[in-house]
Amino acid sequence: MPELPEAETIVRDLRPRVTGRRVVGVKVIKPDVLARISPEQFRRRLKGRTIESVGRRAKNIVIRFDRDLVLVINLGMTGRVVSSDAPRASELRHVAVRFMLDDGRELLYDDARRFGRLELFSSNAWAERDAQFGVEPLSADFTPELLYAGLKQSRVPVRNWLLDQTRIAGVGNIYANEALYRAGIRPTRRSNLVTPAEAARLRDAIRDVLSEAIARRGTTLADYRDANGEKGGFEPLLQVYGREGEPCPRCGSTVRRVVISNRSAFYCPKCQR
Repeated sequence: MPELPEAETIVRDLRPRVTGRRVVGVKVIKPDVLARISPEQFRRRLKGRTIESVGRRAKNIVIRFDRDLVLVINLGMTGRVVSSDAPRASELRHVAVRFMLDDGRELLYDDARRFGRLELFSSNAWAERDAQFGVEPLSADFTPELLYAGLKQSRVPVRNWLLDQTRIAGVGNIYANEALYRAGIRPTRRSNLVTPAEAARLRDAIRDVLSEAIARRGTTLADYRDANGEKGGFEPLLQVYGREGEPCPRCGSTVRRVVISNRSAFYCPKCQR
């Protein structure tokens, strides 16, 4: 599932391409990707609107239009947003929505499994939804003290705590596992047993792994593609995620997998306590 680095990569690709462009038409091919709106209403509300900005909140792509309209795209498991002039745009086989722009290009939302969602908000309605997300982990607000204060109030496994989008926005299973490995904390550890020093290491590890993944344009394990239709480059740098049975890069011990709340977590039994 695309996480913060993948959404951020797409946003950075789209921003210079589509900001200032006007939507001249919308074609909804798969209506089930729309949230609480009919295809006709979706087309009518977007047609003629000008894109004012492209941003990200948590794992969501946030496109703001003139006249108080916000389009929020959650990529779900297999969602992609690709410009029609991208080299690999012709390879898309599951386009669900086409946005026709005034320069002749199209913005394509492609989603094989169609777990993603496209939703329209007013600015005020989006502000209310936005407030339900937790702190952005790459912001100055995400301090070691804030992280420790949140962890010490919970008894859930620390991996699960990190996945809660009301606590930290944008961290998913891939990067939670990688950050915990870097911080030396086992994913099954109860959150309230993490020490202040460990919380400081974890905060730094989260920021570092997210920043490095953005620099590598995200992680492609199966479906993720950037706005050019290309795979991300961070997968070879994963140290534990998906590496069950392989040697730990630090100590050589065998990386293990454990299932927590129906989701796999990966760790080194020696390096992570």
